[in-house]
Amino acid sequence: MSDEKRAVPRHVAIILDGNGRWAKKRFLPRNAGHAAGSKNVEKICAAAWDMGIEYVTMYAFSTENWSRPKEEVDALMKLLYSYLKDCLKTSEKNNMQVRVIGDITKLAPDLQDQIRELEEFSAKNTGLHFQVALNYGSRDEIRRAVTKMGKDVKDGILNPIDITEDTISGYLDTKGIPDPDLMIRTSGEQRLSNYLLWQMAYTEFYFTDCLWPDFNKKELEKAVEYYQQRDRRFGGVK
Repeated sequence: MSDEKRAVPRHVAIILDGNGRWAKKRFLPRNAGHAAGSKNVEKICAAAWDMGIEYVTMYAFSTENWSRPKEEVDALMKLLYSYLKDCLKTSEKNNMQVRVIGDITKLAPDLQDQIRELEEFSAKNTGLHFQVALNYGSRDEIRRAVTKMGKDVKDGILNPIDITEDTISGYLDTKGIPDPDLMIRTSGEQRLSNYLLWQMAYTEFYFTDCLWPDFNKKELEKAVEYYQQRDRRFGGVK
């Protein structure tokens, strides 16, 4: 097998799905599933870095998740705040750079402050680049990008004639981050759920029945092995 096919994906995006079903199987409340899923994040980030993966982006809370029951949303927000606070120590211990993508202006002020503190604290770390998609939706991201581009055109900063795909990418939340090579979705669902639609034009997709709290290093290795078998042509011919 060629070195190219054996290459480890540089950027892996993950949809963390199945927390609720994991809890239901154990006759536990849904929040217990979310807590178990949260504890799994650090393990998978560490496993990814050990395998040579440089970027990991995880879908933590979507713009559509606000439609869930208020009690569940409130519990998720508390869990996210606690996780991001703990991540200060984790990022230092693992030399991990953390960045949040999504519209954080809709989040509670204390959560926004925690995000900014974590991003500033970990900005100079040189290990894994870890992106947390929080209040994120790809269509909303593109809408916000187009709004910013329109303002720059109006202000004379941007000439419409000069707009390229790279220009658009530069206005997205993921500016400066390479597009995902591999997308993993747990729990058996096979859809993108409004996740990184622009960025995943040539991403390889891997769907597994494994629920997120049960997803471990061995499962990640299976996904990477699948990726390594793919013939990535990017629209061309080999």
